[in-house]
Amino acid sequence: MLFRLLDGKGGEKTSIIVYPVFLRPDRYTLEQDCHYSKTKIVPLLFCLLPRLASRDAEAGESKRGRRRKEGRVMRNVVLILAVFMLAGSAWATDVAITCTDEGGGVVRIDYAVTGSPKVRAFALDILVDNGTIDKISDFKIGESVAGDKGYGIFPANFSRFITIDPNTGAVTTWDVNEYTPIADANDPGALGGLGTNGITIEMGAIYFPAADSSPNAPDDTGTICKIKVSESGNVNISENVIRGGVVLTDPSVSPNVQPAGCPVTVNPAGDTSPDAECLPSSFSTYSDWVALGKPACWCSKYQCDGDADGQTSGFPFNYRIFTGDLTLIVDNWKKTIDDPTLNPCADIDHKDSGFPFRYRVFTADLAKIVSNWKKTDADLAGDCPRSE
Repeated sequence: MLFRLLDGKGGEKTSIIVYPVFLRPDRYTLEQDCHYSKTKIVPLLFCLLPRLASRDAEAGESKRGRRRKEGRVMRNVVLILAVFMLAGSAWATDVAITCTDEGGGVVRIDYAVTGSPKVRAFALDILVDNGTIDKISDFKIGESVAGDKGYGIFPANFSRFITIDPNTGAVTTWDVNEYTPIADANDPGALGGLGTNGITIEMGAIYFPAADSSPNAPDDTGTICKIKVSESGNVNISENVIRGGVVLTDPSVSPNVQPAGCPVTVNPAGDTSPDAECLPSSFSTYSDWVALGKPACWCSKYQCDGDADGQTSGFPFNYRIFTGDLTLIVDNWKKTIDDPTLNPCADIDHKDSGFPFRYRVFTADLAKIVSNWKKTDADLAGDCPRSE
């Protein structure tokens, strides 16, 4: 067991490793020095207890004296153990990781820290038991400074995307689209990434001065990030121990991490009740949407930008607009609204081609695919459907 105390003279932290009696009985004598320092390792039972007993030896060897001595020794032992137990709880750092359903498939991931030392970095696995995680947002980027505090250093991607000026030692720019907290699926112990049912995120904090009392240190509560999920289900969060887990500013201290999960509800694709209508009746395209059976894909946040198949290309690039979308355009090319084989998800612009043919899938839809070809979620606004 490792106890950390405060030196009564200098206020410095003291580490005391307590061995069970049977481990190393030959290394210590009853005369072992009990003045703890930052470097000494002493066994509690070989050091403190003999000294407590010797302190009472002068009381005499009468039966009554021995009883008094034994009683005092036992009371002192109990007191010592109680002090250690209280010290352990007083100096522990509790880290709660929670999530909240914000609606529309968006889930906010928050942290709350009590005690000290502070948290230096998080390595977390986020999993859904249904559907996929399609987007991450609302995370801090860069150094933690007053007015913009947080965990904006991403160890998994720093060397991949961030450039350091060799002359000044400063970061050239933090404004890099690919620089996110999500670890690559090929990294040891990392989950599959966006477009799959799980992501691994790594986020650390750098600030100056580096002390926990620094005005630039992250707050004890805050938002880690937000994610967007594709289906209703449950979000589960846990430490990724292989990637480091939760690390404190004193890495020799192990935090008490309390991860949690939460349910998330996404409006069912087939729900066409008035309260569930996602396309306002004020839109000029509303009547066509009704005529086509109120296709849920028209309400997908990327469909009007060319996401006809409703999914990314998957690892490693996670293109939102790619060959799957183009295939749907080709398969539905020049189909009209009365064609029973028409897939309305391929109708990107939500309009027909006009008189005389009124094709639902034509050049304007293809143009959307071309203009957004190989774009990822980070490149797109994600605000479909839009009023025309």
